[in-house]
Amino acid sequence: MKIHKEGYLISLISLKVAVILALIVHFYINFNPYFSALLYASIATFLFLSIRFFRIPNRDIIIDENAIYSPADGKVVVIEETMENEYFKDMRKQISIFMSPLNVHVNYAPISGKIVYKKYNPGRFLVAWLPKSSTLNESHSIVISNPKGDILVKQIAGAVARRIVCNASENQEITQGNEFGLIKFGSRLDVYLPLDAKIEVELEQKVKTKKTVIAKFE
Repeated sequence: MKIHKEGYLISLISLKVAVILALIVHFYINFNPYFSALLYASIATFLFLSIRFFRIPNRDIIIDENAIYSPADGKVVVIEETMENEYFKDMRKQISIFMSPLNVHVNYAPISGKIVYKKYNPGRFLVAWLPKSSTLNESHSIVISNPKGDILVKQIAGAVARRIVCNASENQEITQGNEFGLIKFGSRLDVYLPLDAKIEVELEQKVKTKKTVIAKFE
């Protein structure tokens, strides 16, 4: 496991904050050993979680042209047919994945293909598991074109997440399992699939990037 480059600065700041807090406890609040131990443990937990958030897991992927992998770690909160109004402007199957602050937040391409569309959409910061967050929250969308079907992946900010990183570029060729972005501190990804795609997951199911096939092309 390694740390994503987007986490270097935050991890360094977290380390400095942790050291300052530990020094304050040592010199000014060290009147009760049990209370001090609790504070030290809380500081260590804060530092651990801050750094762990930006982890990149060591995972291999089995390339499969018929498979659509989960682009994020998290829990499936939506599976439905819906009108996709941003790009396709037709009915699509939607799978939404909610990422808690404890999940891996690096995002990976669910299929191989050419990125034919990329757009940043300003918006609000509602709680990410709410259905209306798909249309009202700040988001970043990409469409990957593949001979078997085109899909739209939308990174959606949440109430805590305030920065979406999308490293993909229009006209870029991307390989299934390659990184295309990251969302900081709790968020959601919506995936819009062709109507004939076969769904392979269930509501409330926990999924992992590069491991969980969320759907298959028919």
